[in-house]
Amino acid sequence: MSAAMRQGFYFLHQKNCVTDFLANTKANTSVNWSYMALSVIGLVALYLVFGYGASLLCNLIGFGYPAYVSIKAIENPNKEDDTQWLTYWAVFGVFSIAEFFSDLFLLWFPFYYVLKCSFLLWCMAPSPVNGVDLLYKRIICLFFLKHESQVDKAVNDLKDKAKETADAIFKEAKKAAVNLLGEKKKST
Repeated sequence: MSAAMRQGFYFLHQKNCVTDFLANTKANTSVNWSYMALSVIGLVALYLVFGYGASLLCNLIGFGYPAYVSIKAIENPNKEDDTQWLTYWAVFGVFSIAEFFSDLFLLWFPFYYVLKCSFLLWCMAPSPVNGVDLLYKRIICLFFLKHESQVDKAVNDLKDKAKETADAIFKEAKKAAVNLLGEKKKST
């Protein structure tokens, strides 16, 4: 296996549940763990192209691992990992909004879920040149800083309208409950 490929799979050289499983499997089958890992990645890629529920698998990849490490980051006193995963969720949120509006058209591309999963894996890759750092620093942060006052105004307006709507709904529900109780008393 080439040095670049070994460096890309550096997490497979650390002690964790995946490497324990691969070591067990290697002991039982005498197949190199690198080939097993590549086989699993290949099977997942094929499933994303041809499998039923590819959207679910892609969402599990995009939500599952990041949610797990985000919880670990919150519980860890080191704040650097908190920033890393907050940045991931900010980029993921922007990506999800963009995907919502383009999903209808993108679903027709044959390798859509493979590309989406590749994008999400690139975003969460533990390297200094991962997608989150690149997208956040070069696009999202710049856009946000340029339009921060307008975004704050829109958010505050939406918050005020949501509060007004919730108050109106609560008042109407309260009136309906009083009327309902009043009608029940009259009928008894």
